[in-house]
Amino acid sequence: MTVVPGLRSGTVNLICDRCGDSVEAVPAVLAEPEVVWTVLVEQGWEGSPFAVGSHRCAGCVVASLVAAPPEVGGPVDAATGPGGWQVDVEELPEAVVLTPGGDIDALVVDVLREALAAALSGDRDVVLDLCRVGMLDSTGLGLLVRAHREARQQGRSFCLVAPSRFVLTVLHTMRLESVFLVFDHRAQALACLAAERPDLSTPGR
Repeated sequence: MTVVPGLRSGTVNLICDRCGDSVEAVPAVLAEPEVVWTVLVEQGWEGSPFAVGSHRCAGCVVASLVAAPPEVGGPVDAATGPGGWQVDVEELPEAVVLTPGGDIDALVVDVLREALAAALSGDRDVVLDLCRVGMLDSTGLGLLVRAHREARQQGRSFCLVAPSRFVLTVLHTMRLESVFLVFDHRAQALACLAAERPDLSTPGR
């Protein structure tokens, strides 16, 4: 995506990398000038939360989701994304642990959304293990924010484990590093959640 000043004061033009289509937008006040996530979400675009990186306009997003063939190596159905991309689910006493199979973008985000919805419908905390995720785009970031908000509304924890340097940079730039519980290893997250759970065997609890 290319961002250039708009003809009207206070506006910018977003130019799609794929088809060259452009749209005029009024950007929100951003803490960092290289971040474009809020503008992307408002315009229905997808791609990297940063100004650098691949981005797709709303029309290209729809075309990709409808017409893109699956990658060699696996089918696409309700349980998996392109190339067999899926989310491993492990139900433990401390929490439900979800492990996405790779990078999170618009083509696979629905699979993760379904897995998160199922995990959040239960009564345990949720741990998202990102050990296999190198990058995520604006759709993935938005999904994590919504999952955190939903878990908090239900009085439960939503933790991130082993985020990549790219994911950490996104969280830091978006001022979200203090919003999420972030752990280097799964064992650390589970130990923390177990310590915070009330001991139901203790009288009065």
